[in-house]
Amino acid sequence: MVISLLSPIVTDIGGGYLFFKDVLRSALKKWPRRELVFQQIWMVSTQSASTTALAGFFVGAVMTVQFTMQIKQFGALGYLGGLSTSATIREIGPLLIAFMLSGKVGAFTSAELGTMRVTEQIDAIRCLGADPIQEIILPRFLGIVVSSFFLLAVGLFMSIFGGLFLGVLFAGINPEEYLRHVPAIVKWPSLAIGLFKCFTFAVLLGGICTYKGYTTTGGAVGVGKSVVNTAVSTMVAIVVADWITSVIAESAGIIYMSW
Repeated sequence: MVISLLSPIVTDIGGGYLFFKDVLRSALKKWPRRELVFQQIWMVSTQSASTTALAGFFVGAVMTVQFTMQIKQFGALGYLGGLSTSATIREIGPLLIAFMLSGKVGAFTSAELGTMRVTEQIDAIRCLGADPIQEIILPRFLGIVVSSFFLLAVGLFMSIFGGLFLGVLFAGINPEEYLRHVPAIVKWPSLAIGLFKCFTFAVLLGGICTYKGYTTTGGAVGVGKSVVNTAVSTMVAIVVADWITSVIAESAGIIYMSW
């Protein structure tokens, strides 16, 4: 029973690893055309910028509301901005915004590549003597990684404004007081941890959605299954990666403090 449950997971992990290795080998062998990469970056960025900014704004707003209810009874509202911003940048912000992108960017890319696979467009490219990994997968993978990283960073930036807005509206704290303790609590290591998580989640998102779309089988039904599997696999991988990066960040923080 356990083996039958773990077998598809192990197969997906192994297949994804081999696929990612092929993508890296293709990138090292020959860099894709810049116009293809820039086209993917522009498309992903323009389609997801508003969604990411809105999600980041409300993530910061929600964190401010939660911290307000906890620290108001201790008379420590002056630290609201620093605590809310630190928690949003280090943990909650990258995770929730990455979930939003996985449902939008990941599902769209998986459906696009899956449709190309079941309609034999990818096989046609191979018959013409071109490498589908080089011509189709690599530009999309690089475009998604670059765009998702900057979109996540923009979402984190917007979360600060969301927290500030709710701090003024909900907690009744003035903007200067809200921002006063942010530099004291949110230091460069916290910002580096947030950006490192953004990059890790972007790589996972780009790798999983292109892999699932490229390996689609079974016609239109298979495309639908690939989209669902992409969303589920991406979210699970992001949660696991969030735990791993948090452990690494805490270990690095301990070493940094010991210096």
